[in-house]
Formats: sequence, structure tokens, C-alpha cells
Amino acid sequence: MTDNVVEQKVELDWVTRLADEVVAEAHHRGMDGPIVCASGISPSGPIHLGNFRELITPHLVADELKRRGIDCEHILSWDDFDRFRRVPKNLAGVDDSWEQYIGMPLTAVPPPAGSSHASWADHFKAPLLEAMEATGIEVREISQTEQYRAGAYRDQVLLAMRERFAIDKVLDQYRTLEAAENARQKATGKGRQQGGGKGAKLTEEQAAAATEAERGSGAAAEDDGSEGKSGYYPFKPFCSVCGTDFTTVTAYDDDSHDLTYDCTKCGHTETVDLDTFTNGKLVWKVDWPMRWAHEHVVFEPSGVDHQSPGSSFVVGKDLAPIFGWERPVGPMYAFVGIAGMAKMSSSKGGVPIPTDALEVMEAPVLRWLYARRRPNQSFDVAFGPELQRLYDEWDALNRKVADGSAQPADLAAHLRATSTASGVLPATPRPMPFRTIASVIDVTQGDEEQAVRILSDLDPEHPVASTDDLRPRLDCAERWMLGYVPAEDRTVVRTEPDAGLLGSLDESQRESLRLLADGLGAHWSLDGLTHLVYAVPKIQRGIDPEAKVKDPELSAAQRTFFVLVYRLLVGRDTGPRLPTLLLAVGADRVRTLIGH
Repeated sequence: MTDNVVEQKVELDWVTRLADEVVAEAHHRGMDGPIVCASGISPSGPIHLGNFRELITPHLVADELKRRGIDCEHILSWDDFDRFRRVPKNLAGVDDSWEQYIGMPLTAVPPPAGSSHASWADHFKAPLLEAMEATGIEVREISQTEQYRAGAYRDQVLLAMRERFAIDKVLDQYRTLEAAENARQKATGKGRQQGGGKGAKLTEEQAAAATEAERGSGAAAEDDGSEGKSGYYPFKPFCSVCGTDFTTVTAYDDDSHDLTYDCTKCGHTETVDLDTFTNGKLVWKVDWPMRWAHEHVVFEPSGVDHQSPGSSFVVGKDLAPIFGWERPVGPMYAFVGIAGMAKMSSSKGGVPIPTDALEVMEAPVLRWLYARRRPNQSFDVAFGPELQRLYDEWDALNRKVADGSAQPADLAAHLRATSTASGVLPATPRPMPFRTIASVIDVTQGDEEQAVRILSDLDPEHPVASTDDLRPRLDCAERWMLGYVPAEDRTVVRTEPDAGLLGSLDESQRESLRLLADGLGAHWSLDGLTHLVYAVPKIQRGIDPEAKVKDPELSAAQRTFFVLVYRLLVGRDTGPRLPTLLLAVGADRVRTLIGH
């Protein structure tokens, strides 16, 4: 397939359409510098797979622009100057000392116990940065703590204070709309849902954990700075004594830039000079549009919460011009749910984060989950049995791409999943079916050496030369089977034959087992054993083993035969695919367990 064909097909996907829109917007604004695509994440708690959409959506668009040779930059604003809002449920009532940090910047709060990081913010940034490196997402990081502390926004803060009456007038219009919408939702019983999307299977605790990392903590928690009794002020200082933002601005002099505040927590009162004072920030609804202007952001998506009446993205449309900018273009992205969460063990009690997903998914597979769906489409990330089907779909797409039969949108999503403008992402050299590897890991109880031996037997003509040929998929399958699949769903091969069951068999059943035992040597490969287990019932009925027969009675006989073998090998009616199970158990042990 030529590069031209690839380019023609890529043009049809959602990323390309958004990239076209961004280019047109930049042209409309008369920009001559790099096009800026932005993400913003608050490291207030676990940065989950829903937050990851805030990051990967601009990444995919920025990457498309880079593929076209357009000067583009993807920035990631860490909202680490946000306040520590509440003590997480796992700490509440256990360690009351955390209450003292409520209202402090996230970078001023110590990390959770046992963490090696400098602050609460750094602790929750680290896993996302690890996931970004693994998935090829390159950004310019911007710490809002560092920006405010360094006085980078001094002029913008002074401008916001000077224009506070105009800002308050805009916000007041939306406060009225927001109040009306809240009243409507209360009357209809349609409250805002957080932490999951359609089909999400999050527990109450997991949903609570998910909301911890929502940027701005959702529309309901967005602070517009209107609580002061002496007029509206869009700036929120942190108290110089107790370090919290339980402060109220009581006066501001437009000429001298002197600002006076009271702290309701410790009682401290202070007058500071905003020309030099850097221990505070603009309230969120003003802060975000200010930063659009400061960074010249052209594209930034936003979550459902930020596009409800009165929320920050909506209000930002009217506030951005105060700072000399227009609101960026960008889609609203839908929630990401979790499938199979109830049976997870490694992340039990918390909401999965991208590094959790990368434990069981190859990086291109995780990228593909987001690239193949439009941002406004909700979807579930699978950690249960559905994960095996996901890999089946991924492998099928790879085959279609290889033979040229992939549809344009699928081809585009595959390209974006497997590569970036910087190069191709690492992939498993020999991607055997995930469910097959997982089954072998299951039967061998994680014995890697034995597992690789069995996997080599799957295709004797092309044995596995090294475990490196199977990685990272081998590691993903092993972590999934040993860490995510409940013990009751695992396969345990019998150590001794089931004498009672063997003694109860009729002549036909004994014959079927004899045919199986006699054919193992000549059919010892995945394809050979697949042929054998289906052939045994045919032979017993005088049907040519090579014949393709559609016969309900034959199908029923084959199912009955499979159940018999499963019971003798693993004591259950079902298990891993029977040919794979036979290979994993080994010919000698199979013969012993089936009485031959």
C-alpha cells in the first residue's frame, strides 16, 4: 500500500476533521507561530482513564498536525496550585492530621504515606508521566504552582482585578442560568453523573475516587470568587500564616495594587502588594480563560461537566476576550467507564489509572481504544473477560491492515495507535493470540519457562526462539491472568485421575478417550489437536474426519465429548480452549488423566 493511499484514507477519521478545524481556526486568527493544543489535569488524586481522554485527544490532534509538517505544540498544564479540597475516603477517619491541609495548594501537601515524591501533586503526576512515556505522548509541561510563584501571570492578575466589575457582570448572567438549570435538574431528578459513562461499572468508592482528579473538580465545585461581602474579586490569596485559601478579599486599591484579605481559618489579616505578591491565584473560572490567552491556545477539549450551564468552558467564551483572546475550539468528550471492575484484584478499592491498563494492554491497544472513537462517544475499558475479545479485535484489525482490507476509519485509527509523528511504537514481534497465552499461563500457574515451551508447541514448524519475541504481550497476559482473574475462575489441572468418573463411563465414552489418546502423538500441535478433538466424534459415527458436516447431532456429540475431557482434566465442564489445554497439560499427563 502506498503512502498516498494511507493519506487518502486517514483523511476520513475524526482526528483529521478536528485537525482541519484547528488549521482553519489558526488561519482565521492570523497566527504565525506554532499552533498550541492544550490539556489540563489536576493531580488532586488518581488520574484515571477518564482523565486520560483529556490528554490523548489533544495529543492525537497535535500529532496529526505534526505529521503534516505543521509547527504545533501540545502543552500539559498541571493544575497543581489548586487547593486540597477534601481528605480521601481511605484516609478520612483514619488519620485526622490530613484535615490541616485542606485549602492548601496541592504542591504544599505532603504525599501519601510510603511515597517517595516531594508532594501530593508529584505523587499523582508520576504514574501519568510513566504512562505518557509508554504511549508516546510528548508534551511541554507547565506547573501552575511554578507559573504563579514566579509571577508569570502578574500582568494578567492585575488586568483581572482592574476588570473585576466586567468579569462579575459576565459571571452574574451565568449564575442566573446555572441556578435555573440546577432547579430544573432537581425538579426532574436528573442530577449530574460523575466518574463513569454508559455501561460503567464503578462502585460508589471508585466513583468518588474518580472525581478527585476532575479538573477544577467539576462545575459544582468551581469557584468564581463571588463570596466576598465587600465586592467581587477574582483573586484568591493563600494565607501567609496557615497556608490555606480560607481567605476573603476585603479591599483592593486600583492605583497602588494593595490588596487586603482576612483568613477565616486562623484569623490572620494582611495587606499585600499584588505587584510582588505571588502566594495566590485567579479563581478557576477566570484562571482558565486567562491561560488560554497567555499560552495562545487554539485547541483544547473539555469534559461534560465543563460544558453545563454556568461552567468554566461556557463562561470562558465571554471572559477570554477580556484577556485579548478567543475561546479555543475543541470537542466535549464523554465519560470512560470500566468493564470487569467488580472482579479486579490489583486495583480493588480504587479507580484504574493508565498504568493499570498498561499492565494488561500493549501501548498501541490502549491508544487504539481512544483513537477509534469520537471524543463524544462514551466507552468502557475492559479489565475482565472482555479484554480477551479486545485483543481478538485488535489482532483481526492488524490482519486487515496487512492484507489491505481495512476500512478507512479503521486504518486511520490503527495508524494513530501504532505510531506518532516521532516514530513507530514498540510492539510484540510475534503476537500470538492473547487468550491462548493467558490460557497457557493459567494452566502452568505462571511458570514462564513451561509456558514458552507450550507456546512453541503451538506451531512446531516455527517455534518461539525467545521470550523476547512474545513481549510485551506475554507479560500483559501473565499479569492479567495472575492478578486480575479471580481464583475461582482459574484452571487447576487434576493431579490424579478421577477414578470414580472413569469407572462410570460406557463403552462409547471409553472408545472416544482411546481415540484421543492414540491420536495425540501424530497431532501434537495447535492445529493438529484442534482437528483431532473434532474428529473423534466423527470417527465414532463413521464420518470422514476431513469432511465438513453440518449436523446438529454431531455438534451435540462433540460438545458432550469436550465436557467429558474437561471433567477428567480440570474437574469442570469448561476451561481454556481444549487444544490449548491439551498442549499445556502435556501428552503423557493427558493419557494418565483420561485413563490411557
